[in-house]
Amino acid sequence: MEGLFEGLGAAALIILAIVGLAVGWVAGAMTGRSKALYAVIGAVAAMATPFLLAALGVTALAAGGLLLILVVGAIGAAIVVALIRAIK
Repeated sequence: MEGLFEGLGAAALIILAIVGLAVGWVAGAMTGRSKALYAVIGAVAAMATPFLLAALGVTALAAGGLLLILVVGAIGAAIVVALIRAIK
């Protein structure tokens, strides 16, 4: 897990947060709900998804590079925002 954080770096975490903010904001705009709430949820989910996958043993993520990590973060954010929307 530490290896993934060293590989990602602080810049990648900031980019993941921005991707998550964008995904959450778009979801909030599409549903007509709180854009800020969905943006925060999306940012947290986008940053947590690569770490969750690394904890589950998905090692190909670190070898895939920054683009793969960003795509996985965006997908993770979209899934979590959709789950929150379904629950709410």
